Order: sequence, then C-alpha cells, then structure tokens
Amino acid sequence: MSETEIFKVLSDPTRRAILERLAAGEMTATDLREGFAITQPAMSQHLAVLRGAGLVTERRAGRYAHYRVDPEGFAPLHGWLARYKAFWPGRIENLKDVLREMDQ
Repeated sequence: MSETEIFKVLSDPTRRAILERLAAGEMTATDLREGFAITQPAMSQHLAVLRGAGLVTERRAGRYAHYRVDPEGFAPLHGWLARYKAFWPGRIENLKDVLREMDQ
C-alpha cells in the first residue's frame, strides 16, 4: 500500500484513536469499542480498513479476534518521512541564523 493510501486511512480520527489504543497492546474488538460511541459493525468496519492497509493484524483465538498494531504496515510512511528528515535540520539552522540577526 502506498503512503497516500495509508494517509487516507489515517485521515479518520476514529481509526487513529483505535491505533492509539492498540499501541498499548493487543485487544479484542469489544475491548476496543469501550469509550467509543460507535456500534460493533462500525468498529468492525474500521478494523477491516486498518487491516486492509496493513496497519493492524488479527489473531483468532476460538471465537474471538484479537487485534494489534503491525509495525511493518508503517514502513511506507517511514520511507516518506525519511525523505524529509534532511530537510528540517537545515531549515531550522537557517531560522536560527535569521533570529540571531534580528536580535542584533
């Protein structure tokens, strides 16, 4: 999946909140739904989108599905961010220079 598609998936605040909760550890859909004002089908749909994007994996244990964050799914985003890693330090140094000149 491309970084553009992953950004589309992450543009939904509920999906980002689900990922935040899963960052703490594996959970069932029922556990995840606690604190959200959404139905079980809506939670299942969000989880399906996150799984489809490769951001979440599912493990079956009997009749329960357990979900967790899949770090490998974030690789395209990491690659995208890495392209800009060199950009910011130089810009910040330029800003510092400008601010120093303004102080003098």
